[in-house]
Amino acid sequence: MKKIILLSGAVLSLGFFAGCSSQNTDSGKTIKSSSSQVSDSSNAVSSTMSESSTSETVYNVSLSEAIETYKETYPNADIISISLNTSFGQTVYDIEGIDDNKEYTIKINTDTKEVKKEREENLDRDERNGVKRKENRLDLTNLKDMKEIFDIALNEAGSGKIDDWKIKEDMGVTYWEVSIKDGMTKETEYKINAQTGEIIETDVD
Repeated sequence: MKKIILLSGAVLSLGFFAGCSSQNTDSGKTIKSSSSQVSDSSNAVSSTMSESSTSETVYNVSLSEAIETYKETYPNADIISISLNTSFGQTVYDIEGIDDNKEYTIKINTDTKEVKKEREENLDRDERNGVKRKENRLDLTNLKDMKEIFDIALNEAGSGKIDDWKIKEDMGVTYWEVSIKDGMTKETEYKINAQTGEIIETDVD
């Protein structure tokens, strides 16, 4: 696998890769910044897609509505992951959150907004009292919307279709992972800063 790391000054200032800066000097990797410019919005989700362009308006229940539903269900919890899954013909948002001492997961139907509490469990001793909460919570402010993130990845790739995407957090930076499939074998994964829209890493498989 050929990996290309692209880091902007803004991301470097956040110390996103402070813990792994030595890896950025490996052979076969280059560093640069992206000039993609897009407007602000507030979406975050992970999903498997077959088309290259889509947005949360595809679903009767938008992502922002799902996030608000989670907050209403667990008002004292921070969201640490969001995914979109399809099973038995039903599409649901899987949203996981955390408070100082527990994790909570719910599924929200994208058509009916039906909420199903999936899991509630105590954190390990070393994760309690806000330790894990502080480390893993997503920054959901001033996020680029999914279509803008897709456009950034597709423009960088030049061709192909969105195959898979998700949102993650690492060392205080919230970012998208967008995989683009071009043909039968080539797949490229882009890590894109969720707030700035800058490409911070590229993996070519």
